[in-house]
Amino acid sequence: MPIPQQASAVDRSLLRDDVFRRLRDAIIDGTFLPGEQLKDGDIAEWLGVSRTPVREALLRLGASGLVVAKPGRSTTVSTIDPKAVRDARDVVAAMHVLAVREMAGNATDAELDRMRNANRRFAKALTKDDIAAAMDADEEFHRVPVAVLGNDAIASVLDLFGPVVRRAERARFAVDGQASLERHEQLITLLSDGNVEGASDLTFETWHTLAVMSRDVVA
Repeated sequence: MPIPQQASAVDRSLLRDDVFRRLRDAIIDGTFLPGEQLKDGDIAEWLGVSRTPVREALLRLGASGLVVAKPGRSTTVSTIDPKAVRDARDVVAAMHVLAVREMAGNATDAELDRMRNANRRFAKALTKDDIAAAMDADEEFHRVPVAVLGNDAIASVLDLFGPVVRRAERARFAVDGQASLERHEQLITLLSDGNVEGASDLTFETWHTLAVMSRDVVA
């Protein structure tokens, strides 16, 4: 497994979630490719941490479907399975629809401003062809309604299935970023106007645009 040379070590004081996010993002952005073997010792050296948080992160990634573990043998990055993407997309879409339905008409100015600020960062990232930054801004945008709802179960489901969807989203933003930007703007307006059905329908549509993109990724 080739170790990336241009990566700063994770601060030892940071939680295991940071190790999980670093590994998750390395798989999503293609630093670690499908079929590539992941060795916990090498990863621990790369991130500057012990093997324990790495092993915990690999277990979480296995539950999300981003890695495949063969007990006593190896852990490898999973291939992008269209059915797995569709299944995860459907679950993620349902969770976000629940969140926006609760937020529509009840959003504060501060909450809507958080979404607007995230969308501005999304637009800026697209102009620079910075897909990683665009994905971070997009995740922040969609997390606002989830945070407003405050449902820990929904947040947990998104943490589990979100990584599979993010890998498909990377391809979507490379060719469809402007459309996503416009959908973000429309959603903010619908939430501000209290249009529950409109916000729900748009959110459903937003996540289900991944159906075509997932096939393109594996073609």
